[in-house]
Amino acid sequence: MSDKVQAYTSERAKSAQSEEESEEEQESVDELQCPECGGSLATDTEHGETVCQDCGLVVDEDSIDRGPEWRAFDSREKDEKSRVGAPTTNMMHDKGLSTNIGWQDKDAYGNQLSASQRQKMQRLRTWNERFRTRDSKERNLKQALGEIDRMASALGLPENVRETASVIYRRALGEDLLPGRSIEGVSTASLYAAARKAGTPRSLDEISAVSRVEKDEIARTYRYVVRELKLEIQPADPEQYVPRFASDLGLSDEAERRARQLLQTAKEQEVHSGKSPVGLAAAAVYAASLLTNEKVTQSEVSEVANISEVTIRNRYHELLEAEESIHMP
Repeated sequence: MSDKVQAYTSERAKSAQSEEESEEEQESVDELQCPECGGSLATDTEHGETVCQDCGLVVDEDSIDRGPEWRAFDSREKDEKSRVGAPTTNMMHDKGLSTNIGWQDKDAYGNQLSASQRQKMQRLRTWNERFRTRDSKERNLKQALGEIDRMASALGLPENVRETASVIYRRALGEDLLPGRSIEGVSTASLYAAARKAGTPRSLDEISAVSRVEKDEIARTYRYVVRELKLEIQPADPEQYVPRFASDLGLSDEAERRARQLLQTAKEQEVHSGKSPVGLAAAAVYAASLLTNEKVTQSEVSEVANISEVTIRNRYHELLEAEESIHMP
């Protein structure tokens, strides 16, 4: 008797399931057909409407557009505009595509983890760091990009300079320029080149102050990298140093403008040829502060520009002589 009841129950369940499937199929067919004439329907994504292709009846309107609000005409543009996940960056050795486990020992609700969970998370962090660098080349790149980020932070350089420096180092690594040279030397040279290329230069003395290599090695590696990679870097313009020096000394806009005028006059008289751009900029700022009655001492300018007071005095007299030669009848 129980076998008959079981068979009857299973038959009823199968018939109910088949009825539901047929109803769903009928609903899907009805959705694809016009309720007025039975014609086929088409979706107009531009206007958000579902329209019958035969009679023109608008079956549905104001439909939700679940796609992106931007348009892309090729794969590269689509990748650039897509906002799924964090953006890629050249400042990380894996371009930011790998998982990073945070250092905070807290769960998603902000609660502290237990001792066993903290130990487990520490082991996961260790293995995650090991898996992120697959070979010696990636470990090299990771160390170099860390050095670039550290030095750029100490020098107050913007993110675009760090990105450019990372690209230069990647090119040097890809073209096998590192054998015989230290990672720190090439990374420092890349940052120095990127700063000059972006129009926010730093002097070799400033770069060497935050680097782990000597000034001579930085200059030698910089010339080698620029030559081998065929980087087009213009000579440093003294005017590019003026805003930073004036800001550090607390000078007014009038003094900064006057310093620029002195440097432009020096260029017209070709006084700047063969001179250090940092020394010329420091001397121009010092002279401008005297001309605008915002007196600063040579030692203050020397400390900001990281050059000797003798250099400031020599360039200062040359700038004033060039200025006087223009106004002479």
